[in-house]
Amino acid sequence: MELDVFNTSKQPVRLEMQDAEVMYYPAFFNPKESSEFFKSLLHSIQWRQDNITVFGKSYLQPRLTALYANNNSSYSYSNITMNPNPFTKELLLIKEKVESECSVKFTTCLLNLYRDGKDSNGWHADNEKELGKNPVIASVSFGEDRWFHFKHRTNKNLKQKMVLQHGSLLIMKGKTQHNWLHQVPKTKKTIGPRINITFRVIQ
Repeated sequence: MELDVFNTSKQPVRLEMQDAEVMYYPAFFNPKESSEFFKSLLHSIQWRQDNITVFGKSYLQPRLTALYANNNSSYSYSNITMNPNPFTKELLLIKEKVESECSVKFTTCLLNLYRDGKDSNGWHADNEKELGKNPVIASVSFGEDRWFHFKHRTNKNLKQKMVLQHGSLLIMKGKTQHNWLHQVPKTKKTIGPRINITFRVIQ
């Protein structure tokens, strides 16, 4: 199933996904504030590029990352351990608006900077033990639109793809991370950078 790429509605869309609870808000932030947040975060966040280990081989992640939080709890994935920076003013403003929609008080956000179409994020689930049993993941996108793919863990016929737009919010909760994987694939198109912020709770 493919979601409407050019959805400009401010109304949330519930994705029809078995064994999952996923909501998409195409225009959660208006164009002006989205562009302002993008420019500010691009230059103020302490971006880093870590080595990732897959099947015993290490290579640079195909994107830049950063971790921010209101506590000192670290976050580990793919043999990478990140220690958080304190939330910036801009991140707190974004977090407050997202929390008002999710009714969740997030402690932490992982940021990804996709510099161009060559940067990507492979198939994975946000199911690390630090996140709890049924984590609520709130994903905000600023900058270039990028494709976002889902696939079911056990039923190969269940797939979903959509475009995450500038200023959008995607909420994944319930058993989504148990039953589905997601990715941001590479593209050969010439595109600009995208910043993704995924809010989560890490105790």
